[in-house]
Amino acid sequence: MHDVLAVAAQILDGPPDELLHRLSAALKDVIPHRAVAQLASQCATTPVYTYGEPTLARAITGAELAGLLGTVTAGRPWHGVLTIADEEHHALAVASDRAPRGSVLLLLQKNATPDVDALIQPLWDLITIHMYRLTLSGEPSVTAQSRAVAGARFEVAAELGEAHAATLATLLGVLRNQRVDDATARNNAVELALNALSELRTDTRQDQRYHGEEPAGKAFDRLADSLRGLLRHTTVDLELDAPGNDKLVPGELAHSARVAVRSVVLAMLTQDPVRRIRVGWQWDGTDLHATVRDDGPGELNGVLVLGQLSERLRFGDGQLELEAVPGWGLTARIALKASATPQPLEDPLAALGSREIEVLERIAEGSRNRSIADELHISESTVKFHVANILTKLDVATRTQAAALYHATTVA
Repeated sequence: MHDVLAVAAQILDGPPDELLHRLSAALKDVIPHRAVAQLASQCATTPVYTYGEPTLARAITGAELAGLLGTVTAGRPWHGVLTIADEEHHALAVASDRAPRGSVLLLLQKNATPDVDALIQPLWDLITIHMYRLTLSGEPSVTAQSRAVAGARFEVAAELGEAHAATLATLLGVLRNQRVDDATARNNAVELALNALSELRTDTRQDQRYHGEEPAGKAFDRLADSLRGLLRHTTVDLELDAPGNDKLVPGELAHSARVAVRSVVLAMLTQDPVRRIRVGWQWDGTDLHATVRDDGPGELNGVLVLGQLSERLRFGDGQLELEAVPGWGLTARIALKASATPQPLEDPLAALGSREIEVLERIAEGSRNRSIADELHISESTVKFHVANILTKLDVATRTQAAALYHATTVA
């Protein structure tokens, strides 16, 4: 424990943007490595940092790290082999749940070092706690805006990637189909490419913009249609279990479920051999559960990409569970929860006392401190004291912002 604390103190003592540099230096003798990377998912602005041999460090992307975050269990460091920059590397990945959305550390080692778990896990937990505290100390409105932008960018990029992956998987299915001749395969491939371009410009965006509700059966039918198109030119049989009820499901939730299921199916198609995929939904009005099963080899090694889906689902308070049974197949269980009904916003002026309200009313009228003091029969220094309290309680920086909030609240 003393060693862990000593190393942690060495790493944490310095500028946050150089933390990974200090971590690498502190571990170089204990865990010899060529590059190190981290994904701190609670940080919306720059969640991914890499450091080490320049070519190798640049090749590590958020996609690999998100995949590890979704599959490596917190408290149980993972040792294995990863392909980065077209080269296999001994890898050590450490996940932590000491922040709301977790974090993961990746070291690309020079040699496998299996006996370092007792050091690296508590060390990474301490660093994760430290990084999370730093994000909490940021200015709230800036942090919230940054997270919202990062979340939207993350979703759009991921879904565009999945759309391209679906197109490529379908094209490969056409070209590999030995039951059709070359001319037919070429014509089918051209048709699929044209349809994919059209859908990319229209259907996907319409799906994303849908914010109403639709019957669960209809939402599932839309998923079934897209999966049939994806598997049409393959030898994989698709089996479907519809929800069994037509309770209304929020459009955004249905869209998220369709995207998640398509991601799982695409990952399953990368395995060989897979001959059957079964997809089912259950919707009880609050939670949507989707189950996807295949009859493939029942191994997780070839579907590490599902870790990226797991991370995206956690971003939206969802969950992905994987169960692989060698020789029997892979089962993916997706759980999504409908957003709670928005609660009415509290009165932002409720925290102000009666005298502070009187001062704020006059600020909103454009009065200066001297005028307010004369009108309320108090000293100017007392007015300044009230103004400072008002700005603090309303979480605004200027009198103008306080006045605008007063007008917006009283008009509402």
